[in-house]
Amino acid sequence: MIRRLVAISILCLIIAAALSVAISGIDKRNRDELYKQVGLFSDALAIIQTEYVDETRPRELIYGALKGMASSLDPHSQFLDPDSYNELKIDTEGRFGGIGIEITTKDGILTVITPIEDTPAWKAGLKPGDGIVKINDELTRDMPLTEAVKRLRGRPGETVGITVLRDSEKKLLEFKIVRAIIRIKDIKEARILDDRIGYIRLAEFRETTPKDFDLALERLKKEGMTALILDLRNNPGGLLDVAVNITEKFIDDGKLIISTRGRTPSSNAEFFSHSKKPIPDLPMVILINEGSASGSEIVAAALKDYNRAIILGTKSFGKGSVQTLIPLSGGSALRLTTARYFTPSGKQINNKGIEPDIVVEDVSAQAEESDGGAKEKPPRKFDYKSDTQIMRAIDVLKAVRLYQKDPGRNNPS
Repeated sequence: MIRRLVAISILCLIIAAALSVAISGIDKRNRDELYKQVGLFSDALAIIQTEYVDETRPRELIYGALKGMASSLDPHSQFLDPDSYNELKIDTEGRFGGIGIEITTKDGILTVITPIEDTPAWKAGLKPGDGIVKINDELTRDMPLTEAVKRLRGRPGETVGITVLRDSEKKLLEFKIVRAIIRIKDIKEARILDDRIGYIRLAEFRETTPKDFDLALERLKKEGMTALILDLRNNPGGLLDVAVNITEKFIDDGKLIISTRGRTPSSNAEFFSHSKKPIPDLPMVILINEGSASGSEIVAAALKDYNRAIILGTKSFGKGSVQTLIPLSGGSALRLTTARYFTPSGKQINNKGIEPDIVVEDVSAQAEESDGGAKEKPPRKFDYKSDTQIMRAIDVLKAVRLYQKDPGRNNPS
């Protein structure tokens, strides 16, 4: 018993010493308060180690405390144990075993940002905004995001059960989804629609996106494109520098695209356009919806602020914060929110989203919901004439081009 108490005392001293180093850079008033709370933490740790009904391991206690501390900050900050940290790195190549959804935590509920098109989740009928209540009959309330991702992923061919709460239907929906290898393709469609209007559907911002996007633009220009619809619906984001790269293709050199602001100088940054051959005068409409998040919101916000594109659809998701991955000892890491995104006009994106210039509801999605949310979708065929938002975008671009040809037609002298 004495040996055990000595070990606990040494552990508490080590923790206190480590925290003292971290606290040293904080101002005096907060430093005094933190020292007081460190004592409380050490006392609680010692009591749990000696009095709890089952024997506990110091590492498990510390990991649990760190997970709780990080999750109390915001939905995106997390302490990652070695297994979770490795899990986070699995999808860097855009290929992994899972069901194909982007998720976050919203108001304490595990929430679908968007299902990735043509994946098992999309075919099963999951929708942006669905609250995941259970995974394989286990409640997800307060479940860490990385733990939820780990449970959703698995071997291809295995089934995972998901229960979601869909606000629009005011009921719980049950899904049985078979995992598959998820291959993410950046550009889903690139073609000419009516009247020389180009259309590019961008699904995500990845390392290969700029090259693929340039090839698609060049091909459409050769085919006679005189206006462009950039479809960012259900695009959950991706790499920040790639979102900046896509934006700068359509605005003049030297313009601010996005800024980040945090508490430390290293968190504050500004990203400007540096394109050598931008296309500043191509009429554009950008399509967004509640599944458009992060990088897609950066593109839409910048081009909206500079009156460079008309934003059409429904309000975007509102994911506008920067997470920094900080490796720690023992193979663990801290995923910490260190800044927030601000548009060129100084507006915050996080929890606010981007409001479209022209609100057009997705009538086809509403029709699917009325037929039952848990129906499996057939393989998607690109039929733009049945897509209300694309057809409205075509009408808008035709009107813009007509006005450009004769800007005085609506203002007779």
